[in-house]
Amino acid sequence: MAKKTLSKKTPSKKSVNKKTAKQDAAAEMAVDALTEADATEELARLADEIAHHDALYYQKDDPEISDADYDRLRQRNEAIEARFPGLVREDSPTRRVGAAPSDGFSKVTHAVPMLSLGNVFDDEGVRDFVDRIRRFLGLDADIPLDFTTEPKIDGLSIGLRYEGGKLVQAATRGDGYVGENVTANVSTIGDIPKQVKARDFPDPFEVRGEIYMSHSAFAALNAEQEKAGGKIFANPRNAAAGSLRQLDPSVTASRPLQFFAYAWGEAASLPADTQWGVYEAFAKWGFPLNPLAKLTSSLDEMLNTYREIEEGRAGLDYDIDGIVYKLDRLDLQERLGFVSRSPRWAIAHKFPAEKATTVLRDIEIQVGRTGALTPVAKLEPVTVGGVVVQNATLHNEDEITRKDVRIGDTVILQRAGDVIPQILGPVLDKRPKSAKPFLFPTVCPACGSHAVREINPNTGKVDAVRRCTGGLICPAQRVERLKHFVSRNAFDIEGLGEKNIETFYDEGLIQSPLDIFTLAARDADGEQKLADWEGWGKTSAQKLFDAIAARRSVSLDRFIYALGIRHVGEITGRLLARNYGTAEHFVEAMGEAAKDRESTAYSELENIDGIGPTAAAAIADFFGEPHNVAVVEELLKDVSPTPLEAVDQGSPVSGKTVVFTGTLEHMTRAEAKAQAERLGAKVAGSVSKKTDYVVAGPGAGSKLKNAKDLGVDVLTEDEWLKLIG
Repeated sequence: MAKKTLSKKTPSKKSVNKKTAKQDAAAEMAVDALTEADATEELARLADEIAHHDALYYQKDDPEISDADYDRLRQRNEAIEARFPGLVREDSPTRRVGAAPSDGFSKVTHAVPMLSLGNVFDDEGVRDFVDRIRRFLGLDADIPLDFTTEPKIDGLSIGLRYEGGKLVQAATRGDGYVGENVTANVSTIGDIPKQVKARDFPDPFEVRGEIYMSHSAFAALNAEQEKAGGKIFANPRNAAAGSLRQLDPSVTASRPLQFFAYAWGEAASLPADTQWGVYEAFAKWGFPLNPLAKLTSSLDEMLNTYREIEEGRAGLDYDIDGIVYKLDRLDLQERLGFVSRSPRWAIAHKFPAEKATTVLRDIEIQVGRTGALTPVAKLEPVTVGGVVVQNATLHNEDEITRKDVRIGDTVILQRAGDVIPQILGPVLDKRPKSAKPFLFPTVCPACGSHAVREINPNTGKVDAVRRCTGGLICPAQRVERLKHFVSRNAFDIEGLGEKNIETFYDEGLIQSPLDIFTLAARDADGEQKLADWEGWGKTSAQKLFDAIAARRSVSLDRFIYALGIRHVGEITGRLLARNYGTAEHFVEAMGEAAKDRESTAYSELENIDGIGPTAAAAIADFFGEPHNVAVVEELLKDVSPTPLEAVDQGSPVSGKTVVFTGTLEHMTRAEAKAQAERLGAKVAGSVSKKTDYVVAGPGAGSKLKNAKDLGVDVLTEDEWLKLIG
C-alpha cells in the first residue's frame, strides 16, 4: 500500500456522503409475503435503521421518530425473525439493548446487564406471552401464575448501587452492559434515598428504576427556557434525560426530576421470593413506587388493568407508553432467564399509535455501508405525539410503488408509543395534478456505478434492495465501512467519530482501517501536522493518537464485528469470539471454511448455536476474498485482539461444547440450552469430534448414535444436572 502523508491543505468541511436523519418506520409489505432473500435484506435494513435511532434516543436524547414507529420497526423485525429463524442476525435489535454510553461521562460496567423489554401491541400478544412462559416451563393451563402489572414510564432508566446502605453509584442503561456514571447528578434528585438505614437492606444492592419529569414541571421548565433564550425540549422524556446528563450537577439540581423504582440488579440477597414482595420492601426502604402498579392473578385481570390505565392515561401528570407485565415468582423468573436483549418473564404491552398528516417534499436516496440504496422521505415538519418528524424511511422501491407515494403528496404518518413514525400512504384526494410516480435510480448517486437488484441463486427471486456495484470504489461505502469500524460497538476510538472520519477520508488521510493505525507515524514524518489543522491543536491531536494507540488491544468480539461482515453483528461477534477463542484460531478456521463448504471447519461454523446457514455463508464469503484476508492479516500486525472471557469461568462446563438431544424431563430443551450458555458452555446443534458432552433424554436418535461412534461423553439429564451443580 502506498504510504500516505498528511495533506498540506486545511481540511474542508464537506461530507463525502451527507447523511440525513433516518426514521424508524415499519414496512407495510406483509411478512408472510417475503421471500428468504427479501427477509435477509429487510433484517439487514432494520438492524441498521434501529441502531441509528437507538443512538439518537439513548446517547443524544434527541429522537427523530416516535416510539410508535420505533416499536413497529422492532415488531416487524421480530415477526420476520419468527418466520425465518435461520436468518436471525446477531446484531439484531432483538439481541441489542440501547446504545453505547456517550463521551461526556465516565463509563460504568453493569455487574448485572441492564437489559430492556420485548413489546406486544394487542391482547393476543399478551396471551402468547403467557402461553410461551407455560410452554417453556412445561406448566399446564390450570396451574396459576401471578403477574405484576404496572405502567411503563417514559423516562430514563437508571441503576442505583448502594453499599452499606449508602448510594455510591448511579449509572444509565447505556448499551445494557456499560452505562454512564451520573452519580453526582442523581444525588441531587429528592425522590432518591441517599442513605437506607433499614437493617434488612442487602449490602450491596442495586435498585433500578426510571427518572422522569412530570407534565406540569416540563411546561414550567420550557417556559423558563424560552424566557432565558435556552433550549426548548420536545417532550418530558427529552427534558428529563437532558437534565440528568448535565456536566454541571447544579443544573440537574435545578430541574424537577422524579423517580419510580421497578427492578434491581446486583443484590447480596433479596427480601422476598416474589416480584411483588420485593416491591413492598422497596416501599418500606423509602423508594417511590408507581401507585398504579398491582398484582394480577389471571390474563383477564392483566388486560382489564391495561384498559383501565389506558383510559386514565390522559389524566396522569407523567408520560407512559404502555403496561409492563412481570411474572411474580422469582424462582420461575430464574428458570426462564433471558433471550437476547430481554427477559422471557416480562413484556411491555404498548398503547396504540398516533397519526398525523403532512406533505412529502422530496425522496432522497442514501447509500449505506453495504451499498444498499435506501429511499428517505423528506417531510414538511409535523409534530406527532410531541416529537417533530421531518424524515421517514420508505424502505425500497417496491414499497414506494406499492404505496404509490409521490413527491408532493399529503401523506399519513403513524406513531406508535411515543418516539417513532411511519408513512402509511398518501391522501389521494389531496394529490397535486403534477405529482408523478417516483422513478427509482438505477445508478448509485455517490459514485455513478450501476445499482442492481440481485437475483437470489437459491430461490430465483429478485432481492428487495437495490445495491451499488461500486464496492470499494464507492465513496459512500468506504466511508460508511470506516465509520462502522470505529463505531462504539466496534473499535470505539474516542475522537474519531463520523465527522472526523468523513474529513480524514475526504482529505485522503484515511482510506482504509489500516491507515488509522499508521496515522501517528505518518503525522510525525509529514510536513503538515494534524496539530496545525483548523480546529485542532497539539493537545487534541495527541489525544487522538493516544486513543488510537489504546485500541490496539480490543476484545475479539469487537474486532470481528468491526470487520463489517454481512449478517455478523455484535451478538454473532460474541458467539464467534467465544467459540474460537483467539484471533489466530478464528482466522485460520474461517480460511479453511471459505475454501470448502464441505469441510469440517465449515460444518463447525454452521453448527454453532445461533449462527445458522445465512451467517455462516456470509462469513465464508468474506474470508473467501483475498483482499479481505489481506486486510485482516495486516490489521493483526497492528492490533492484538484479546480472548473473550467465558460467561462463568468457575463452571465445570465453561468452554465446553454441549449438544442436547431427546426429551428432557426436568426442564425444557430451551431452558437447558439457556442454562448451559449462562454457565459458559457452547451449545451446538449437531455432534462432532469437538463435542465434549451429549446430554441425551428419552427418544434420542441419530445424535446419540453419532456421539457413541465418536466416543463423545454421553450424559443422562440427571448426570448433567449433577455435573453443573
